[in-house]
Amino acid sequence: MSPEALAAHVLLIDDHPAVRQGLRLLLESRGHRPGAEAGTRTEALAALGGARFDLALLDLSLEDGSGLDLLADLAEHAIPVLVYSMHEDAATIQRALRCGANGYVTKREEPDVLLEGVGALMRGGGFVSPRAAQALAEKGDAASPDPLSLLSDRERSIFSAMARGAANAEIAAQLGISPRTVETYLARIVNKLGLESIRALRKFIIAGGQ
Repeated sequence: MSPEALAAHVLLIDDHPAVRQGLRLLLESRGHRPGAEAGTRTEALAALGGARFDLALLDLSLEDGSGLDLLADLAEHAIPVLVYSMHEDAATIQRALRCGANGYVTKREEPDVLLEGVGALMRGGGFVSPRAAQALAEKGDAASPDPLSLLSDRERSIFSAMARGAANAEIAAQLGISPRTVETYLARIVNKLGLESIRALRKFIIAGGQ
């Protein structure tokens, strides 16, 4: 895939202006296109109404609340989310992933790790940075006996509907979202479960994965 195909139009959400400036410079150095910036949930919601973004880079600590509250809004706009946070505890990481984040990078990682995460999400995948993965492994979540534990509530609803045999159009109608958004959620489910395709997801369901 060409570098141009991977260039991301990024929404930067962090309550520290200096951090946003540093992220902007880092992303621009690799050909990405940082767009709007937000330091609050209110500002982020306003930005969502003004432009289309390929990806959101989200801090969990905002001036007017937790970035976790924004994940559902970003998901409704079908925007992949890479959390970039100082929090390194397994509970916070797992909660962010359950709430809909596609990836998680801790702020103590090297800049190249963050860029690797951006690239992974732009290719339609997920990403957990080394420090975050270590935190999950130490808690035992990396090999959780319940692989569905990382799915958000909306993803669980779509997984369950798919398990009942519902087609994408049916699921979209039931949840009041577009078929394209259903496809986006299915791609996220595939990534979170470590599967290779929608076909593999169907086999997983048939095998009793729910």
